Amino acid sequence: MKDSLKPGMTFEFKFKVPENKTVAHLYPEAREFQAMPKVFATGFLVGLIEWACIQAINPHIDWPNEQTVGIGVNLSHTAATPPGLTITVNGKLDKVEGRKLIFSIVADDGVDQITKCTHERYVINAKSFNARVDEKSKRIG
Repeated sequence: MKDSLKPGMTFEFKFKVPENKTVAHLYPEAREFQAMPKVFATGFLVGLIEWACIQAINPHIDWPNEQTVGIGVNLSHTAATPPGLTITVNGKLDKVEGRKLIFSIVADDGVDQITKCTHERYVINAKSFNARVDEKSKRIG
């Protein structure tokens, strides 16, 4: 981690919602999802929050040797967003506790606020992390 990774840094990230980020595309094999409204899926919202935070902090870590993994999300998805609208994610790095990063996020779709949430990420050494995952895979295979 670089010295520039400090609490208080803010960021903005924009994403125009395509058709393939609606509920039916989250788990295409789920018949129930196919009957749901064509709106931005909560699962994709979680991913968008993660992506926005990753983009914001990568210049402040030794990417790609250091990376971050999501370890917590406290999120309510409070408004439906149809495809075609652009979601704006505004975030702030609230705390740096060792390798743990805690963010506060607000996102809107240009009409409604769609979430106000917190997200936690953890800075990892990619090589060591991947070695542990490979070892775990070998235990079950």
